[in-house]
Amino acid sequence: MQKTVNDYTVDIPHLPGVYIMRDSAANIIYIGKAKDLKNRISSYFHSDTDSKAFSIISAMKTINYILCSSEREAFLVERQLIKKVQPYFNAMWKDDKTYPYIKLTVAEDFPRLVMTRKVIKDGSLYFGPYP
Repeated sequence: MQKTVNDYTVDIPHLPGVYIMRDSAANIIYIGKAKDLKNRISSYFHSDTDSKAFSIISAMKTINYILCSSEREAFLVERQLIKKVQPYFNAMWKDDKTYPYIKLTVAEDFPRLVMTRKVIKDGSLYFGPYP
């Protein structure tokens, strides 16, 4: 679903999801999540927005959104999209990290639980990934 700035809250539901802000060239400039899309998107257009929000709104031309079944699902979708697209205003989430796993070192005399981001074939049991 696509909205222009002039009608940004029309038909946007009060449901969890991910919103995608695009510039005039349709480039994705920001991806965010919300437990209530309508309230979150509306908050960008209030006069007390911070400088980052003002910069995003100044550059934004359209808003798309993806409905999710929960806030947790919205978080996962947001992270996947940011990792794939790497929008300009999502600098904080631009990384190459993977989700962590819990590793149980069953081959050792005294097995340990270790948190790791790599799964290797070392005879250990791995549980995850955990977002």
